[in-house]
Amino acid sequence: MSSSATPRPSVLFVCVHNAGRSQMAAAFLTHLAGDRIEVRSVGSAPADAVNPAVVEAMTEVGIDISAETPKILTVEAVQASDVVITMGCGDTCPVFPGKRYLDWQLDDPAGQGVDAVRPIRDAIETRVRVLISEVASG
Repeated sequence: MSSSATPRPSVLFVCVHNAGRSQMAAAFLTHLAGDRIEVRSVGSAPADAVNPAVVEAMTEVGIDISAETPKILTVEAVQASDVVITMGCGDTCPVFPGKRYLDWQLDDPAGQGVDAVRPIRDAIETRVRVLISEVASG
């Protein structure tokens, strides 16, 4: 492994009101991509905690997100990212020339129980695996 490797691409997940899909997607990307991609997750408003059903659904597949603290979206966070993934944000996410934006339309698990969250989790994992191959390869 070379120490002069190219810097890791940075991916920012932006989700309205810190909804659980942003945390799940960021957790999957971090878990599956390892040290190939830097991952951050933010929301458009502060949240007290991650949905307990999201925590439970992720624990079932070996990913612990119970200690994650969602961050509020800032212009600086977008500027510092190579890829920005918006989830249901509409025009609330600042757009900058030269940035790569992707939009995911996935069901929002906020306020739902674990039985409803599991299929959303699985759909996110499938999408994340595709994203890794696209982003990690440049």
